[in-house]
Amino acid sequence: MPESRADLHAAVLDWYTAHGRPLAFRATSDPWAILVSEVMAQQTQAARAAEAWSRFMTAFPTPITLAAASPAAVVRAWRGLGYNRRALALRDAAVRIVERHAGVVPAEVEALEVLPGVGPYTARAVAALAYGRRVGPVDTNVRRVLGRAFFDGSPGARELQVFADEIVPERDPGTWSHALMDIGAQLCRPRLPRCDACPLMSRCRSARSIAGAAAASRRPEPRFEASARWLRGRIIDQLRDAADGAWVAFDGPIGQHGAEAIDRELDRLARDGLLERHPEEAAAARLVA
Repeated sequence: MPESRADLHAAVLDWYTAHGRPLAFRATSDPWAILVSEVMAQQTQAARAAEAWSRFMTAFPTPITLAAASPAAVVRAWRGLGYNRRALALRDAAVRIVERHAGVVPAEVEALEVLPGVGPYTARAVAALAYGRRVGPVDTNVRRVLGRAFFDGSPGARELQVFADEIVPERDPGTWSHALMDIGAQLCRPRLPRCDACPLMSRCRSARSIAGAAAASRRPEPRFEASARWLRGRIIDQLRDAADGAWVAFDGPIGQHGAEAIDRELDRLARDGLLERHPEEAAAARLVA
């Protein structure tokens, strides 16, 4: 077992040097680029977010450029990421950054947390990765790693966050955060964890109980094509492919979904600010200009 906190940091960071994921957005120190990447990765696999990130940053390299863009342009640039409300929230955050912070992404967690679409995790991630603040971002992967390795039972969110902040090394907290995220994504998985390859195994309180655990039984999930989320994605994709300002008629089935389901999701997307419905043709819609 490592005998000091320094040993722990060294073990984790050495593992990351050898095995960390080479994601494109990890090569930048630009706070805006990091904020964009973190919002993209909130509900999207990191590798897929990295592919879209370069394209989005080319279109909107600064908060000023995104704040000046139309909602339709932003939604089009968000193609492939899903959960399209994040795109509009990021645009709202850019507007706030321009209006209140002179176009510069703030460095402090408290200022970041009040930006639209930015919660405790994203705020800490930007503060640590872009500005070197000694704070510990806790996403699903980090929560699982720290909870298994250092706690008996399931710690509360506040207790875990306090510990995550306290355990961050003084030097290069961003690399530490990336390392914990990658341990969670690659080794400390929800099912079939690879404890034998984990740099925390020698001090992990859960290693014996979870090593080699069989995958938990899961109920069969409905096909994704049958879900409302799939339908919303197809609606937005059709609107993305239309010319600027053009109305699109959704008067036929989409996959397994008929007119009633389509009408319901058009209403939902309109409430979310992603599209506007035609004032006379009930089945027609377009992206918000």
